[in-house]
Amino acid sequence: MVQLELLDIVLIVSFFALILIVGLWVSKSSSESSSAYFLSGRNMPWWLLGVSMVATTFSTDTPNLVTDIVRTNGVSGNWVWWAFLLTGLLTVFVYARLWRKSNVNTDIEFYELRYGGSPARFLRIFRAIYLGLFFNVLAMAAVTLAAIKIGSIILGLEPWQTVLIGGTVTAIFSAFGGFKGVVYTDFILFFVAMGGSIAAAWYLIEIPEVGGLSNLIQHEAVVGKLSFFPDFSNTELLVTLFVIPLAVQWWSAWYPGAEPGGGGYIAQRMLAAKDEKHAIGATFFFNIMHYALRPWPWILVALASLIVFPDLQSIQDAFPGITLDKLGEDLAYSAMLTYLPTGLLGLLLASLVAAYMSTISTHLNWGASYLVYDCYKQFFNNSAEEKQLVHIGRITTVLLLGLSALLALVLQNALQLFDIILMFGAGTGLIFILRWFWWRINAWSEISAMFSSGIISLLINLTPLGFMLFGAEEGLFPPYMKYPFVVMVTTVIWMITMLLTKPESKVVLKSFYGTTQPGGPGWKADHKRDIQNEIPWSVPYGIIAMLLGSIGIYSALFAVGSFLYGNYPTAILLTTICLIMAAILIRLWPRISKTIEG
Repeated sequence: MVQLELLDIVLIVSFFALILIVGLWVSKSSSESSSAYFLSGRNMPWWLLGVSMVATTFSTDTPNLVTDIVRTNGVSGNWVWWAFLLTGLLTVFVYARLWRKSNVNTDIEFYELRYGGSPARFLRIFRAIYLGLFFNVLAMAAVTLAAIKIGSIILGLEPWQTVLIGGTVTAIFSAFGGFKGVVYTDFILFFVAMGGSIAAAWYLIEIPEVGGLSNLIQHEAVVGKLSFFPDFSNTELLVTLFVIPLAVQWWSAWYPGAEPGGGGYIAQRMLAAKDEKHAIGATFFFNIMHYALRPWPWILVALASLIVFPDLQSIQDAFPGITLDKLGEDLAYSAMLTYLPTGLLGLLLASLVAAYMSTISTHLNWGASYLVYDCYKQFFNNSAEEKQLVHIGRITTVLLLGLSALLALVLQNALQLFDIILMFGAGTGLIFILRWFWWRINAWSEISAMFSSGIISLLINLTPLGFMLFGAEEGLFPPYMKYPFVVMVTTVIWMITMLLTKPESKVVLKSFYGTTQPGGPGWKADHKRDIQNEIPWSVPYGIIAMLLGSIGIYSALFAVGSFLYGNYPTAILLTTICLIMAAILIRLWPRISKTIEG
């Protein structure tokens, strides 16, 4: 535990006050209608939404997760989430305009636009509860767990105290400010969080125990962790950390913030954009910031922690008050923050508060939108007035926060939740990608994929079947094949289900096509009939742009790392590649733009 000085306390309290003021300031306009409360009237510019997306994913559990990954598997271990860049850019150049054109209030409402009848209604309400309640609470619990660990190590707070303080302020401004309050405060939170993480990294690598950047890079505890790619001679690590994420995971898994085909709170921001171009600009800006620039401050602190706290025992010795159920590699990030001086400590704590509040407030508003629009209004009170929907949204916001706080009190580490969420969504991603472009996919396809993915994941993780198939020594397959196995079986199940059940009616399919105009050979001619001035098919140019953008952003990511490592020739080469990809994208943009405007 460290002792906060007056300057630290003033910075933190001032920040809390600013966020509350903004939330209460916009509460009046947010209360006008449910559309204003959950989508801010669909008039948001790309830059504000893009910053909001970055701030939302800048959560308190992210530096802990990155620290856990780096300490366990090195820098290259981050490919388990770096691979989602492909998903993100596919959303940018293919799906962003489709989501905005759909004009739905939530991405769950999409189900009754794309499908019809009882299966569509079941899918809508089930997914609303499944994602808005179950998955949403899991994600918020991971963020709250990180806040608990930071509060325990730095301030000596009991878990319930951290939850009470952070949760109360977040609940107030989230419930009153609505989506507009979330987005406006995200703009402030982003700069505070980014500034705090960079300042902390700069200071912590200069402390005497680390000895500066050059000593950090050359230290024996760190050298083996620096590579951008896994050791190609270690088959298990190579397949687990690199091959599976890039070959299978990015398109097959549903994960909050990186859904194949878009979805979740990313879709919420695309739906709130002024138009299709603003939706594309917001998601593109988000992916650049999220993958190319933001990870390095966390990575540097994680590497420095290997010198200061080389193992779990050293963390436990330094902080004997930490209980065993909360002890993990992810604690190293919080432990490093205790070395920060007065003022900078206050700024860093304010930045972590910012990260916590931004992520939690987004999840609360997003999850509440599902439960209000797709459950309460659709199935319980279809004639509810706008003011009543806003009122229910505020009540739901508080309940969601309470459930996530209770779950956080019994969890141990962020990576534990990351693996659970990732496995539960395995195999469903291909449907989310294809359902826009293939008429034959029906509601039963999604229902079967959703249930089979969850059931298979439980069977192989919690029953003897998993040990028989993937036991480290006695299993039929190596452990790293567990995820591809879930994807393969789930895909086979939903494909068979699709072929054995009837397609959606021509009326539903024609209506969907007329609204979104996805184009392509996956639709029959009679679905396209009566469409005036149909927009050209955007997918070919979109895929080219996705590949170019991926090369450019990965080059930027590793260029920054190479500069930090002191490998300047490689850094200059990668920077050049990044600039070339950017130039080609600029030249390609007019053709992409034509497919948006028609």
